[in-house]
Order: sequence, then C-alpha cells, then structure tokens
Amino acid sequence: MSLLLLANLPPDGAAQLEKVDRLMPELRRMASDPAVVREVKKQNAQRVPMDTLKKLDEEWRATPALTPFKRKVLDSACARSLERYRERMGRIMAESFVMDNQGALVGATRRTSDYWQGDEAKWRRSFNGGRGGEVREKPFFDESSQSYVVQISLPVKDGARVVGALTVSVSLLEL
Repeated sequence: MSLLLLANLPPDGAAQLEKVDRLMPELRRMASDPAVVREVKKQNAQRVPMDTLKKLDEEWRATPALTPFKRKVLDSACARSLERYRERMGRIMAESFVMDNQGALVGATRRTSDYWQGDEAKWRRSFNGGRGGEVREKPFFDESSQSYVVQISLPVKDGARVVGALTVSVSLLEL
C-alpha cells in the first residue's frame, strides 16, 4: 500500500479510514483512563521549567540508546496503562504516547524520536491551550514504528478540564 494511494483515498483507503473511525470509542477510553489522567496530573504538578524540558529533549534526541531517563518514561505507570490497551488492540496500535500540559512525555509504548512534543501540531491541536480537540492526521510512513499509520491525538481530561494529550498511531496495514 503506498502513501500516494492513501492520500488520494481509493475505495480501500476510505474503508480503512472508516475502520479508524470505529476505533475512536476505544481511543477515547484510553485518553480518559484513570491511570493515564492520574499520571498526567502528577507530572503537571511538578511544573518543570521549559528550559529543563528542552534540555531533557536534547538529551533524548542525542542518543538512540535506551538511557535511564527513556526507560523511566517507557516503564512508567502511564506507559503500563497504554500497554494494556495495546495488548487488547493488537498490532493495530503501532504506538501510543501521552503528553502533559507542556507537551512533555508522561508515558509511551515505544521510544519516540523526541521527548518534548509541545512544538508539534499533534500536541498543540489536541491540547489546544487547555480547550482540547481531536485530531486525525493524514496517513504517512512513520519511521519510529516502521509502518504506515494514521496518528490520532485526543485531549486527556480530568472531568471537563484538559490536562494533557494522547497520540495513538494506528497501523493501516493491520486494519
């Protein structure tokens, strides 16, 4: 399946995107999972300065190795919660990660290319200055998961208050 075909949405591409739509209730459950919400709120309460986040991001991107800091994010309570959804959904979920109210990772099912996501549209549009929003990006080949995916980003809410964001990469080849 080529990215060009998906971009033009032939009948099978449109059918795949309809399958993605059917996943939305489960993805919304992920975004409102009590463990996810609790861990995002816990990280938000730390109020990490932006300079520190950017330094952590530089360190994250500087090495492909699994550093102690990366392991902490990948082994967090938030990551374990995401992993339970991944086990239920199977290979459809190429990856997922949760970000706090500044765009910093709280948990992830696999190493992302960077730690701070706050400069990316997926976080900006789903967090949306604390107002939240659902975003479904165009299909693309994701280097980190090595699959053709559609990334879906949703707000993480504590009641009606948006506290963070969730991004899930749905593998189009596994739908």
